[in-house]
Amino acid sequence: MAALGKLFRTTAFKLTLVYLTVFALFAVFLLGYFALNTKRLFTEQVTEVVDAEITGLVDHFNAGGIRRLTLIVEARSRRPGSSLYLVTTPGADGLAGNVGSLPTGALEKQGWTETLYRRIEESDSSDLHRALARVYHLPGGFKLLVGRDLEERDRLYQVVLDAGKWSAAVVIVLGLIGGFFVARRVLRRVDAMTETTRTIMGGDLSGRLPMGGSGDELDRLAHNLNEMLDRIEALMRGLKEVSDNIAHDLKTPLTRLRNRAEEALRTAGGEEHYRAALEATIEESDSLIKTFNALLMIARAESGQARENMIDFDAAEAARSVGELYEPLAEEQGLSLSVDAPEEVPMHGNRELISQALANLVDNAIKYAGPVAKANGTPSSVVVTARTDGDAILLSVGDRGPGIAEADRGRAVERFVRLEKSRSVPGSGLGLSLASAVARLHGGELRLEDNAPGLRAVLVLPRALQPATVPAEPENTAAP
Repeated sequence: MAALGKLFRTTAFKLTLVYLTVFALFAVFLLGYFALNTKRLFTEQVTEVVDAEITGLVDHFNAGGIRRLTLIVEARSRRPGSSLYLVTTPGADGLAGNVGSLPTGALEKQGWTETLYRRIEESDSSDLHRALARVYHLPGGFKLLVGRDLEERDRLYQVVLDAGKWSAAVVIVLGLIGGFFVARRVLRRVDAMTETTRTIMGGDLSGRLPMGGSGDELDRLAHNLNEMLDRIEALMRGLKEVSDNIAHDLKTPLTRLRNRAEEALRTAGGEEHYRAALEATIEESDSLIKTFNALLMIARAESGQARENMIDFDAAEAARSVGELYEPLAEEQGLSLSVDAPEEVPMHGNRELISQALANLVDNAIKYAGPVAKANGTPSSVVVTARTDGDAILLSVGDRGPGIAEADRGRAVERFVRLEKSRSVPGSGLGLSLASAVARLHGGELRLEDNAPGLRAVLVLPRALQPATVPAEPENTAAP
């Protein structure tokens, strides 16, 4: 009983009742309108026939007097299915016709009237019938009544009403049965979703809402919620990975800091030794601060907080500024750094984060292309490009270094991931991660492509700010 009450309280069942009520009212109105119009049409046909007969009989009376009229009325009265006829004297005595009795005073008023009557051949004990008749007063006080029995009209009217009642009953029954099954089906799907949400609230983030495959609104809702759950699961997994990575990757430099301080206390022989130990400690601390700053910046980008500082600026000018900043470092590594941004590239976004993302890409290119250039003894290059491509803005950094194998590019965007080739190069593994987060903040993406040889990292950004894309799995590339 409780399950049935739950079923009746569902929105689907209530909506079915509302639609059923509206449809039933509309059907009743339509059938009532049809019945009334049928009745009106029948009445109009009767009045037309009676008017025509009255006109003809009056013409006969005018031509041959009361005798001719009575003969014609007597003849017509004997026909099967004839109309009602009655001719009376001024004293209300019947002269001719098939009407045996009428209510008192029925012939006193000229015009149309609905009256009760009994035919001549019927006994006084038989039921009275209803008729629509017209009374016409002839010269000399004679009275003429012509009418039609309304039994056929009333029968047709009753047939329509009965059909309407049965139709309404069938519609209501079928509607309730349909509402029951629809509500039951919807309730079954909602209960399945509710059970899944309880599983998720219990801590199992792998649960997903079931989909019926019909593409209806419940399927669309389930699809969107599943995408949201994918993102939540990915964020929670990312949070766990970040926590594990922080514990793992920061434990070593912190341990190194402590060991250096302890060694300085234990073995330092003078001020110079203490100074050297402090300088090494400060250098290690700066590296840790940079790591935490990068993590905070990634968190700001992924949470959308940096959207508050969106402005209109020239991305080409930002690329040129980054190129000027890193040009001396590139020369030290034996590289030539050039910026290909001859035209203005207007965009709306966070200039600070876009510049930081470009700086990370340039820094990575110099780190990994520089040793290759020195080993080969030939100058290599890093090219920074800013251009538009339709509705997109492309900010790219290409180098001639070892590059990243295609199979590793998806993994390289994760935080603290450092590929085997990069183990000997200082870094935290957060550079490409930040660039990818900044791209998603602006509704774009970070692509890693083959530069044949080397790597080409491309920030693909929309001209106007778009909603941040949210992949089920974060595809950030961490700087190796």
